[in-house]
Amino acid sequence: MESHDPRSTGSLLNDVLSSVGNLLRQEVDLARAEVDQNLKRAGAALGLLVVAVILAFIGLSVLSTAVISALVLAGISQLWATVLVGLVVLLIAIILVIVGVKRLKLSSIAPTRTARSLKADAQMMKEAYNDR
Repeated sequence: MESHDPRSTGSLLNDVLSSVGNLLRQEVDLARAEVDQNLKRAGAALGLLVVAVILAFIGLSVLSTAVISALVLAGISQLWATVLVGLVVLLIAIILVIVGVKRLKLSSIAPTRTARSLKADAQMMKEAYNDR
């Protein structure tokens, strides 16, 4: 037993196009929100990189002199004391840079939830079309 929708084909087509338009607008809004959120995370990661650079300079200029002096007093030559302190400070800076870069990956900026949602919408439309 078949039931027919009393609306005209044009009316049904208009409803479908309106629904698709609304769905696309919602997906665009979702993508914008997701990209905004991801860009904020990227900004925070860049902030970590800036802090890493600042800490590297502060560490080199403020603490290195005191530590080098202490190492020289302990019997290490000034050259080797300077090299040792420089390497330690640079190691700290490198660790901070690595953490910042990992958080800054471009893939973390992409709107992945929106992409999944669009795929699900497309699959739903295919299934609805194939059922007819």
